[in-house]
Amino acid sequence: MRIALGLEYAGQAFTGWQSQLDGRGAQDTLECALAAIAGTSTRTIAAGRTDAGVHATMQVVHFDIAVERPDTAWVRGVNSHLAQDIAVLWAHPVAEDFHARFAATARHYTYLLLNREVRPALLAGRAGWYHRPLDVAAMREAARVLAGTHDFSAFRAAECQAKSPVKTLSTIEVAASGDFVRFDFSANAFLHHMIRNIVGALVYVGAGKEPVQWIAEILVARDRTYAAPTFAPDGLYMTGVDYDAKWGLPPTRRPVSLPIA
Repeated sequence: MRIALGLEYAGQAFTGWQSQLDGRGAQDTLECALAAIAGTSTRTIAAGRTDAGVHATMQVVHFDIAVERPDTAWVRGVNSHLAQDIAVLWAHPVAEDFHARFAATARHYTYLLLNREVRPALLAGRAGWYHRPLDVAAMREAARVLAGTHDFSAFRAAECQAKSPVKTLSTIEVAASGDFVRFDFSANAFLHHMIRNIVGALVYVGAGKEPVQWIAEILVARDRTYAAPTFAPDGLYMTGVDYDAKWGLPPTRRPVSLPIA
């Protein structure tokens, strides 16, 4: 039997999604809790691998299991064995050919950036931070060139294992609300550190360190060394994954609500 789960987690406590030798990956934590309910070791596959410090309002995983349990066991039962940093939101039996990663048609992320003089305390680890005023209109204009299908090598981490740097960024939006700047991204897939590298570059533009057209120049150059440093993971949230309706899944997208700074 194959089961799909929807999860949320706060990234500060984990070394990222993927299982680690020290057992500090979110995957390790979830699989230990699943084993407690299933009575056997259970391997999970996720829609996307989030980095250390990156959060998820909606991550989708699947696992195969031979024992039968009610859906509530995979939610409330598993949650009773999880730390407060991670929780199962829903469980749903799926067809054997469903795959959390390969069946996904799009992935969605939001980066929340606190733009004020003093660093956050209540939101430490939950929002990025930049201390000088940012020109959001310039950032929004610069971001437009990134929409569409491009070679994103300039925004790709050196250790990225993706077969191709060409991705289709269907949505990139920049908006301000109070002290926050919000970046929303949707794509068929993302390169390692791609979003954090884009945010870092846009912050350079917003801070007046580089002109608007600089983003187009580094995109064409396809050279990571031309771009800005990778921005902190603190404000990055995986907010959902799209799947064909034929799988009959519960809602697989959960937007981030702006917190009070």
